[in-house]
Amino acid sequence: MVIEKLSLTCDGLLSHLQLACCHWYCGIPLHGKEMLIYSNVHIEQKPLLLTGHHGEISAMTFGTRSSPVLLCSASADYIIVWDIELCQKRTQEGKAAAGTVIGTLLGEVVHLSFCFSDERVAACSGATVYILSSKRHKVISTLTCHLGPLTSAEFCPWNKDILVTTSEDRTFKVWDLKAEAVCYQSFVLSASPLLSVLLLEENRHIITGSTDGQLWCFSLPDDHKCHLVTKMDLHKMEKRHQTHQGTVSDQAGFTEQSAVDEVETSKPVLRMALCKSFTDTSSEHIKDNSWLCIGSSDGLYVVDLATSELLTALCFKDYPNLSVTTAGSWSISPGRDNSMVFLVSSLFTPCVVLLELRLCDLRRTWACGEGFSVFPSSPPLLESPLNAELKKKEPEHPKKKGAIKEQPLVFHSKVKSSGYTSAPRNIMFSPKTNSQKNRSSKKPNKNIGLLLRDYPADIAAPTIPRIQLSVVNKPVHCLEYSGEGKQILCGLGDSTVLLYKTSLAGNPTVYTGHDKPVSSVSWSLNRQWWLSASEDQSLRIWTHGSPEPAIIMGDSMFSKPIRGAQFYYLDKFLLLASGPSLYLYLYNVDITRDNIKRYQQRSVVKLAKCFTTTSATDITTFSAINDFFSHIVLVCGSDRSLQVFDMNTGTVASTLPDAHSRAVHCITQNKGSMFSTKAPDSCNLFLTSAVTDGVKIWDLRTMRCVRRYENHLNRCHPCSSAISPCGRFIASGSEDNCAYVYDIRSSSYLHKLQKHSDTVLSVTFNPATPELLTGTLDGKLRLFQSSSGARLFHDTSTAVHSVPNMTG
Repeated sequence: MVIEKLSLTCDGLLSHLQLACCHWYCGIPLHGKEMLIYSNVHIEQKPLLLTGHHGEISAMTFGTRSSPVLLCSASADYIIVWDIELCQKRTQEGKAAAGTVIGTLLGEVVHLSFCFSDERVAACSGATVYILSSKRHKVISTLTCHLGPLTSAEFCPWNKDILVTTSEDRTFKVWDLKAEAVCYQSFVLSASPLLSVLLLEENRHIITGSTDGQLWCFSLPDDHKCHLVTKMDLHKMEKRHQTHQGTVSDQAGFTEQSAVDEVETSKPVLRMALCKSFTDTSSEHIKDNSWLCIGSSDGLYVVDLATSELLTALCFKDYPNLSVTTAGSWSISPGRDNSMVFLVSSLFTPCVVLLELRLCDLRRTWACGEGFSVFPSSPPLLESPLNAELKKKEPEHPKKKGAIKEQPLVFHSKVKSSGYTSAPRNIMFSPKTNSQKNRSSKKPNKNIGLLLRDYPADIAAPTIPRIQLSVVNKPVHCLEYSGEGKQILCGLGDSTVLLYKTSLAGNPTVYTGHDKPVSSVSWSLNRQWWLSASEDQSLRIWTHGSPEPAIIMGDSMFSKPIRGAQFYYLDKFLLLASGPSLYLYLYNVDITRDNIKRYQQRSVVKLAKCFTTTSATDITTFSAINDFFSHIVLVCGSDRSLQVFDMNTGTVASTLPDAHSRAVHCITQNKGSMFSTKAPDSCNLFLTSAVTDGVKIWDLRTMRCVRRYENHLNRCHPCSSAISPCGRFIASGSEDNCAYVYDIRSSSYLHKLQKHSDTVLSVTFNPATPELLTGTLDGKLRLFQSSSGARLFHDTSTAVHSVPNMTG
């Protein structure tokens, strides 16, 4: 992927000088006071020699425009701007190439940068940055506010009057060039000096890098109040990348063991540049991501800005044919034919090399994946656990012909009334006069209208508060809408489950029976029953209108609490996780009861298969799709791993270690709903949430993270996340008493839903209408909608009526 196009031996060390490189040319100092300009396109062409400085050249940079190509060079005596094409023309005519002096005696300049119109130049000298005109000798402004020497300065690409500087005082400053004043000053970011800064126009972000390999990404809004978006560490990213690559190699049958541990070296962020990935989109809502090229002393690092994950590390030690083993400075620029060019100086030897990285090769390496999909590519195998069937229970018959069968004292199934207490029957015949009403009593219009109403694909996110409910003073651990969006289940920390109407109006139905907090609730696809799982190691399946569960799974069936449970494979199976095992149960719900054996459960449950994680680690959460046949189950372990179970073969198909820095506590697939229409490939996207590590969205087809969201606060509580039915928004709970709504195409949040009474633990979207429901740590529910209107607040803490526990 890396090609050495040019290697130059210099007459002195250039390790700490700013070298110049652009799409067409690269330039290096010669004899300290002269410059050689090489063509990146025609390497064999004779370089252009530029003379004019009397002091040692300390910094060089090319302009941003393609015509004319400008070069700015600085020494202690002069700062000169050169027109490269004009200088080439004068040299061909036998004349001396000359430039325009724009600054004199400004000290030792360590960094130069052009604005995006090439009309101004920023020159960093000591603790002062000079804004110069690129056309004449004029100092436009002098900016002095840093407490230490400046290291870099870059103009804002979307606002020509904004400049961002970094310094050895470990801060960055945002300058208003019109007012010649600081409009934002960061806190001290690191114990090490900041070396470089990069501004991204697409999402209006600032990225700064330090000498110890730390990177900070800040947003730069119009009010110039920067907010931290994410923080990256090259050391940690490289370790995660090596771990993932090692796992892939192990799965392919190749293992490498190093004899001695490698010495950890410093990874200073010497230079950064942006390059476009041009990768295939993972979804119709996720666009092409941008990659960040980071030049460090030991090599080049390419980071996906959407995920803050390292895509590849091109270390010099892995390329023994290169002339450079340790870099002292970098200059990075886009090249030809979807490539990047790098001008790198050696740290210890007087050598400079021109490297080229082909992004197509890098894209091909990064895009390779496991090839998984939630949609099955073949029918289940004959021996597959998914082919298991539950034998119907045969009716009981007396063993002997003359045996006495248990029966009620009154042997008739129905006892006819004597008629003494009934009203007299005067009317012998009543004509059928309500035939018209009976014809319309089927009421098909309501359901048909509901099914025909599509989920709005282009509506704004639900952010307007409508209803606030005070349920009980217990945490709302889980929320789930029924498939048609008419009812909502709330699993609480007081071991009860509430069943609400979607409007949250009226009194909820309360189901009791668990002894510990409810960990998960799930609706069946046919919406005839639903289940609840609890920390008391039990699972119950309930039916509408019955206070007693149809199925109770407990009584020491599981040795550890149930971390998740749901219906699976179009309601054919029950899928639940306890300890390191994933259980697949066949079941049959029978709501009929015997008057004599009233407390005997007539429903049947049978274990079809038990799966165990590869490392025998406890399962923290899992997810599977029930809306259609799918062989894939995603399982997260307490060892921070993410495992893909193939239920068709009954094996673990893939394992991704260290998916987060902490164990994943929530995983959500992009299931959509019956009311939304979207691309099938978008169903391969899923979310994971972990404490202190934000929310990540993954693509199952490549088993790679495609975007990351970190604006919300999550330090200790298991705050959940959810994807909207349209696939455009992501909601996440937060510990700052807010719920955050993200655009799936951007890493910054769209809305911050404030004024919750406590930590937002649970979030869920209505599958039928653009509504968002949140549940807090102190037992409050809030409903947000997209339409306008007055707010409604209800307190149902005293209106909850309890269904007595009659489970026995």
